[in-house]
This record gives sequence, structure tokens and C-alpha cells, in this order.
Amino acid sequence: MKTEPSRTKAKTKSPEITVPGIAVSRGVAIGLVYDTTEPATEVTRRTIVAEAVDDEKQKLAAAVAFSRKQVGKLKTRISVLPEEAQEEIAPLLDAHLMMLGNSRLIRGARKRIETGLLGAETAVLEEAEEIRAVILAARDDDKAGLARRANEIRDIGRRLIRNLTATPFRSFKDLPEGCILVAEELTPADAALLDPSRVAGVATEEGGSDGHTAIMLRALGIPAVLGANGLTEAARRGDHVVLDGTAGRVFVHPSAATLATAKEQLAAFAKERTKLSKLRRLPAETTDGEMVELQANLEIPQELPLIAQAGAMGIGLLRTEFLFMNREDLPDEDAQVEAYTQVVEAMEGQSVTIRVLDWGGEKDMEALAAGVAPVHAGANPALGLRGLRMLLKRPELLEVQFAAVLRVAAAHSDGNVRLLLPMVTIPEEVRQAREIYERVARRLRRRGEKLPEKLPPLGVMIETPGAALAADAIALEADFFAIGTNDLAMYTLAVDRSEVEVSHLYDPLHPAVLRLVQFATEAALRLRMPVSVCGEMAGNPQLTPLLLGLGVRTFSMNASALPRVKQAVRALDIGDCARFARRVMEQSDPGRIRELVAGFAEGVTERA
Repeated sequence: MKTEPSRTKAKTKSPEITVPGIAVSRGVAIGLVYDTTEPATEVTRRTIVAEAVDDEKQKLAAAVAFSRKQVGKLKTRISVLPEEAQEEIAPLLDAHLMMLGNSRLIRGARKRIETGLLGAETAVLEEAEEIRAVILAARDDDKAGLARRANEIRDIGRRLIRNLTATPFRSFKDLPEGCILVAEELTPADAALLDPSRVAGVATEEGGSDGHTAIMLRALGIPAVLGANGLTEAARRGDHVVLDGTAGRVFVHPSAATLATAKEQLAAFAKERTKLSKLRRLPAETTDGEMVELQANLEIPQELPLIAQAGAMGIGLLRTEFLFMNREDLPDEDAQVEAYTQVVEAMEGQSVTIRVLDWGGEKDMEALAAGVAPVHAGANPALGLRGLRMLLKRPELLEVQFAAVLRVAAAHSDGNVRLLLPMVTIPEEVRQAREIYERVARRLRRRGEKLPEKLPPLGVMIETPGAALAADAIALEADFFAIGTNDLAMYTLAVDRSEVEVSHLYDPLHPAVLRLVQFATEAALRLRMPVSVCGEMAGNPQLTPLLLGLGVRTFSMNASALPRVKQAVRALDIGDCARFARRVMEQSDPGRIRELVAGFAEGVTERA
């Protein structure tokens, strides 16, 4: 019987799989998947006898010392990375070193060992989880900042626990060149170990656009998609993928058409990066010669190098809460002088706007919670005793900050130091604050301090509907306005962005929000008073034409957003912006407003 020869079936190409995620670092990458997982750390709750307390405390101390050594090595490691990445990552590692000092986490872990008779790793885990829970439960509009702080605590806790339990860290030494790194999660310390010359792109199951990992990946210039749920199931090591860090998509087994599009985008992004890098030294000037001031927000002094690198023309919002974090006592006048001096001197004569303490009872500030500020924040701290309201109840806090800023301003006459009051709703609050301000100035002069005859300007944050609607009256009491669009949108729309069920209702382009921005801006301009926008709207280049059209000429934003906003400014004509703003302000439908904004921005992009 004659047998037929066996036939080998041709291998069928796997169909393309699209995995959506969060776009965190622009760019396109084409390569093969390299997956990496971190060895699991198992912590079983362990109790100890009283006689073992000293031993466990010594173990904790050794783990802290070793962790500090590891972070120190990371700082040495990043010296070989691109300059922009160094300036982004180094401050974060400095913050980790601070938390490995006499921070609340370390003090709390020691206390749990002593009083709770817990093993060192159990004490660290429980203390870190408690701190994270307090931070994440805070009623604060800056949810991205809260999430970053919570993740920092988690990452430091993990590092300590790994060192206490001798669990190895994952290695990135053998990453193949041009690979797409796929993982369930990537910590900021992991990101610091990546070599952008070898890694084409990064995609993870977890993470978001505002975390430190995302910030680092952007600084490294590595295209990245985070929060891509289901990715580790869809992509295996060696699979061919296309990663689109702009659209937030990962294409597994890409089709010929997807590959062709990705290659075109790669060429376009390379051209854009070259163009943006040249903007750093160019002025933010419209096509018809109108100068626009682009400033940066500053959360901690360690971010100063990044601000300089972005080419910011000063600091539009220095948040002073960092002075009160992770400490048991309040910073005195001299300590605050030292901190503000560091910032003012680094800016070399450019404007620095210092916002006084904005605390609402919900933020994790041990020194304030321990009897200085109200212990009970109320059912809704966002509507309670926070910001300037709290400072007027505790004027000693305000007096110390005023005195420190006045001393710094007097010692740096070449600088342009300004003071900013948060959470203002009525003119009377500004009057009361100014009375304290002038009283402090008189006291300093009696003490022998040489202050300028004209005190540094005292401005007001417009971040509540009440302040915006009373802007005409408040403008008579203030020296300048800073419009905080994040809180303004939250209070206007009664929406907490962290609440999943209502977060979709948060919309800074809602007509009510835009009309309040317009009202406050026009109130300032009528008195020829400086006005700026310092919320997320300021850092969105799509909204730059609208804000310019409404009369805003000063923007303060995260440093990373500044180059693209400058690019937008340099492609705009003020007359066109004014006409566009009038058209937008005639609308009553947020959807239509978004269409108009997107359409106008598309035209700007083509001209830029």
C-alpha cells in the first residue's frame, strides 16, 4: 500500500491583540517582549517576646543602613543616564534617603517593636500600610500628589522588608537590546536601573500617569504604557509588539499595517524631540510679539534642577507643606528661612511665589495633628477648617511663615519674592491676613531687621466659586491673583475626582468653570493686577489658546509640561486666541467646547 508523504502545516500567524492602557511617556517602540517579575515577599505576622525587642530593633537599624547604602548606589548609577533623567530621578532618591532617616515610618516601626512586640518586618509592613491608608484617605484635590506620597511609603517599606527577609530584588542586567520590558509593576527604583539605550519601551499592568515611575520614564525618554490590564496574559517573552506611549496602546503580534504606521511615527517623534530640545532657550513669545511668562510649580526643593532644565521663568507656586511633613515638631522661623533661601538663590533673581501652609486637617502632618491644628477634621475636610481659614484660627503659624519670607526677601533684594494665600472666599480674610503681615513686618523692624519699605506682594489663590464671584472685591485687597483651576473645578462641580462613581463629571471645560476663570481674570485685569493660572489647565497645551484669549499671560505648571506649552505659545496669535475664546464662551455644552478646543489645538500643532 502506497502511503502519502506527510505534509507539514504552515505556521499560522497569531492575530493582532490590542491591549489598552494609560499613556505615560510619549513615543513609539517596536521590539520583542522581555518579561520580568519580582520575587514575592511573604511576610507572616510575627510576634516576639519582650527579651527580643533590642535584637529586632538592631535588625531594623541594620536594614535601614543597608537600604540607605542601596539608594546611595542608585544615585551613583544614575550618573551615567541622560542629564534630564538625572535631574528628575536624583530628587526622588534624595526623598527616599530622607524617609530612611528619622521619619515617621522608621519611628513608628520602632514603636511597634517596643510596644506591640512585633518582629521588625511585621512592624515595618503594618506601619507602612497605616501611613499609606491615612494618605490615600485624605480629602484633597491633589489626588495625584497623595498617590505619589503613598507609593513612596510603600516602596521604602518594601525595600526594608526585602532586606529584613533577605529576599532578592529583581535584576535588569540582562535585558536584551531593543526589548519591550513588560511587568506587572515597576517601582521608581526599578526605573532608575533601566538603560534607555537598551530598553525600547516599558509596559506594565499597574501604575498611572502621575506616579514617580511615570515621571522617571518620561525623564528617561522611554515610551511607556502603564495600567495595561491583561497585558501579561496577552504577551509572552519573545512576542513581537508595538508600543504606542502617546495613545496608550500595546499591540501584540502587530499586523503589517500597524507596523508600517509605527515606523512612520518613530520618524516623526525623533524629529519632534529635536525640535522641543531647541525650545528651552527660546522665549515664550506669540507670533505677534506678546510675551508669556511660563513658570513652574515646586513641591520640594529637590525638584529645583528639573525646573532649571525646563527653562521656567520662575516659580509660580512653591508649596510649603514639605516643611511640615515627617516631623514631630513645627519648623521654626530659622528653619523656614533656610528652606526658602535655598529656593530663592537657586532661581537667581527670578520670581518665586511662596504659598503659605495649606492644611485642612486631612493631610498627613504629624507636627500639626499633635495639638496645633484641630484634631477633628469634620465629615468633609474639603469644606471645613483648611487653608487660610485654619491659619487665621492659628495666627502663630502664619506669623512664623510671614516672618521667614520677609527675612528672605530682605536678604535677596535682587529676587522677586511673593506671598500667596490659599483657600480664600471673602475679602475680610485677606484683610485679616494683611493685618498680621504688616504687624509681623513692624515687629521685625523693631528687632533690627532691614526690610524694604514696600513689602513683598501678598496674593490670593482663586480656587473657590465664592472667591471667583467676589473677585472684584477681593482684588481691592490683594496684590495679585493665582487661579487654582483644580480646586475651582472641584468646588464648582461638587465632584471629587477620586470618587469613581462621579469622577467622569469632573470637567475643567465645563462652562461654569470657564466663566469663573474669565470673571476672576477680568477682575484682575481691570485693576492692572497680575493674574496667573496654576492648575492642571496651565500645563495643557490644548488649553493654552483659550487661556491666552481670556487674558491670562502667566502660567505655572509642572516643569515637564513647560516645553509643549511654550511650543503652543510660539505658534499662536493673540488676536486669534481672543476670537477663539469669545466663541468658546458663547457655548453652553461642555462636549461642544471640547470639540472646539481639540479642533483649534490641531491647527496649532500643524503650525508649531
